[in-house]
Amino acid sequence: MPADIVRYLTHPQVQIDPAVPVPQWSLSPVGRTRTEAIANVDWLARTTQIVSSGERKAIETAEIIAGRLGIMIEIRQAMHENDRSATGFLRPDEFEEVADRFFAEPHLSVRGWERAIDAQARIVREAEAVLARNRPGDVLFVGHGAVGTLLLCHYAGHPIDRIHDQPAGGGHVFALARQPRQVLHGWRKMEEALPS
Repeated sequence: MPADIVRYLTHPQVQIDPAVPVPQWSLSPVGRTRTEAIANVDWLARTTQIVSSGERKAIETAEIIAGRLGIMIEIRQAMHENDRSATGFLRPDEFEEVADRFFAEPHLSVRGWERAIDAQARIVREAEAVLARNRPGDVLFVGHGAVGTLLLCHYAGHPIDRIHDQPAGGGHVFALARQPRQVLHGWRKMEEALPS
């Protein structure tokens, strides 16, 4: 019997709209098409739980996959992306600059953003609450790039550093063995992920 695998999938491309709060952004047509294309892949076959952030783009990603697998999704509001509401929408170049500082100075609130150490503690707490149930089968978390990277850093034993961030574009997955909590692979494009 293969060991149970835990995967963290980031939502793919979104419809960027500066007039809409970021947590309410939805998947773009490209993001939706990418998700539909991987919903039947082998690496999802043993998934028995899909747990999503409460942000719209994550829920949409989770719902597409859950619909194909015939399982319900669980929404956990505290799995949201790092809280960036203090700045709201930032131009891409400005966003990248602030995101660099978010990872480089994890104990500081950069321009009012949630501190990286707090976001990491929150996402680890949410993941461990789900895994503590010890239900059989693989677990798929669906969320976001920054908190996903913080979770990967935690399980891999890395200090918080943007060098471990997912590549641009979203739609990446990392995997770990449920017992022991051992990272099996870092970020891979969801189209290129393999059964672990």
